[in-house]
Amino acid sequence: MKEFNDKVVLITGGSTGIGRAAATAFARDGAKLVLADVNAEVGEAFAAELRKAGSDALFVRTDVSRAEDCEAMVARALETFGRLDVAFNNAGISDAPQTATPEYSLDLWEKIIGINLSGVFYCMRYEIPALLKSGGGAIINTSSVAGQIAFPGTAGYTASKHGVVGLTKVVAAEYGARGIRCNALAPGMIETPMTKAALDSDMARAAMLQGIPAKRFGKAEEMADVVVWLGSSRASYVNGAYIAADGGYLIQ
Repeated sequence: MKEFNDKVVLITGGSTGIGRAAATAFARDGAKLVLADVNAEVGEAFAAELRKAGSDALFVRTDVSRAEDCEAMVARALETFGRLDVAFNNAGISDAPQTATPEYSLDLWEKIIGINLSGVFYCMRYEIPALLKSGGGAIINTSSVAGQIAFPGTAGYTASKHGVVGLTKVVAAEYGARGIRCNALAPGMIETPMTKAALDSDMARAAMLQGIPAKRFGKAEEMADVVVWLGSSRASYVNGAYIAADGGYLIQ
């Protein structure tokens, strides 16, 4: 029997990159999927692709920086599938190009905090009651290695990812005794559409590889494997953790 048979998994940022890889992995393990993203065209096409392959998949256009969108997203999941078992709050953006804090755009700050941090809070605000009704479950929030260290010129991104770690710990402490585990995934440099700009030259790639003991960039599918594990019964005693999947970057 597959681990996630009859389980419902919600993934924000579910149309591309790590979210898409996670959706594919959960579907392979029997999950019913709720995919949320701002890009309706790509999201609907991916959901249709999953359905064609035999999975139950629903797409809900969602701007996670809007609390009402997050509420509607969870409501659609419950209306369609009747329960929620795993939530992967993965939607996020970066703040390239790097800008020193005094010159950092106020609009960019508000946008990044709105999506990367407030978005995780809004999602959990509505996911937690749904998970409790289902008897508990797992939340995985996407942070970053920037949730533990700082990179110059990334005030918004670094602050938001540190904040995600804090939110994760709060929810883990509040709901661990009620059957909800909440953990943070901290990807290192993963080759996805979001990191394409940062890896757009041989010089940039070589410079970044210098700090990675594994001497390679990660793959979205490798992050998906960690997410599926965190959502599964195999991680039943893992709660409030910050899981770095970074090729060893943070040990430097």
